[in-house]
Amino acid sequence: MNPRLLHVDENVDKALRLLERNKADLMVLPELFNTGYNFSNRREIEKVAERIPTGYTSQRLLEISRNRNMTIVAGIAERRGTSLYNSAIVARRGRAFTYRKVHLFFREKKFFKPGNEFKVFGDLGVMICFDWFFPESARTLMLKGAKIIAHPSNLVLPFCPHAMRTRCIENRIFAVTADRIGREREFKYIGRSEIVDTKGRILYCASPDREEAVVRKIDLREAANKRMTSVNDIIQDRRPQVYAC
Repeated sequence: MNPRLLHVDENVDKALRLLERNKADLMVLPELFNTGYNFSNRREIEKVAERIPTGYTSQRLLEISRNRNMTIVAGIAERRGTSLYNSAIVARRGRAFTYRKVHLFFREKKFFKPGNEFKVFGDLGVMICFDWFFPESARTLMLKGAKIIAHPSNLVLPFCPHAMRTRCIENRIFAVTADRIGREREFKYIGRSEIVDTKGRILYCASPDREEAVVRKIDLREAANKRMTSVNDIIQDRRPQVYAC
């Protein structure tokens, strides 16, 4: 998507049109898809931040999730009391769950509070954008049972599409990175959303500059196999006592 900064209704309507064109068990939207990303001050965020699940965006996503029997993971600006979070809503079977971004990037640190927990919803793990930079993010989700990671993003650095292949290989999981495109104030977003399988193969890589929504079929049972050789298992071979520093 190419969201317009601070135009919530327009951005949500556009996302719903994209979702309605596709039949899928899981669809992932970008980070802060409904508000845009590059805020200049806290007041801008306060105008568009919403409560989960009672806010406008949450209610619209829950409605389409119920109607289409679809899980939707989407990044939004969340208001919780006086605090603001860069969050993802997980709309699933009429219920809303929340993940709050743990690793804040650039000016986000001025406006948002960080989350303090990685969460898994059944087979589904969630992380947001800059979380990719820390191997512990995907590893924690895998150890908690995730077989696929939904990864709403607003990428400005070029490295993530390559790094996510490694994250999938080292954890034997699938990942869906949903990025945005376009320019927003001084930021240029790289697009290149991608779906990656458990062996690091790219099942789809999106355009750097075109809005699109695609579906690929995967078999989550592949993520249950953690064996690398006849004698090596990536979970059983871990030695956490050696990793401490």
